[in-house]
Amino acid sequence: EVQLVESGGGLVQPGGSLVLSCAASGFTFSSYVMNWVRQAPGKGLEWVSTIDPGGSTTDYADTVKGSFTISRDNAKNTRYRQMNSPKPGDTAVYYCQHRGSRGQGTQVTVSS
Repeated sequence: EVQLVESGGGLVQPGGSLVLSCAASGFTFSSYVMNWVRQAPGKGLEWVSTIDPGGSTTDYADTVKGSFTISRDNAKNTRYRQMNSPKPGDTAVYYCQHRGSRGQGTQVTVSS
């Protein structure tokens, strides 16, 4: 059974930083592309970023390009998302996604 557990969310000030983590189990983590998606209040799911199985290729939505960085540690079945200089518009529930599965999400609130 695929399990994805996100953590690290919370309240962060604009211009601050935050690291989100996703612990994965139930599949061969190192063989799969992984995504981050988010859902802002009152809006639908938005794709945010993708990382390839080896961690060498990443892709970002234009809305976060330059401020978010994703990485993965295949030895720990974990991936990370470094949020630098978040903006209030980045307030959302962030989900780790593997194919059709998502975790429970972690809430990020950007506010002063």
